[in-house]
Amino acid sequence: MTFFREPKNTERIHWTRHAKGKMQQYGLSESRILRIIKNPKRKEEGIAPQTIAVMQAYGTKIKQKEIWVMYQIINQKSKGKIQKVRIISAWRYPGKSPIGKPPPIPEDTLEELKNLIK
Repeated sequence: MTFFREPKNTERIHWTRHAKGKMQQYGLSESRILRIIKNPKRKEEGIAPQTIAVMQAYGTKIKQKEIWVMYQIINQKSKGKIQKVRIISAWRYPGKSPIGKPPPIPEDTLEELKNLIK
């Protein structure tokens, strides 16, 4: 059994309960999520309105996998620096997702996101 350290909200980062639950489900740490946001391999438009989905790949050439993070920019300063980010969801994708298409989201996560948006 692994220990999950719940991320804390800061003045720049807000974690939703959904994101915290998915991090625990998929075994993702706060530092890993923030690293993906700061240095993504790919950036797509999220499925929810005004969201961004970013990805980093991991694994081997034979067994490629991806970690996706969906977030929303809440406030933006005039010089282009982000003031506050809301992390909405995070998940592991088993395989390589198609480029240029919306990020593939597991069905259970998709249902929870639709309920959150309503």
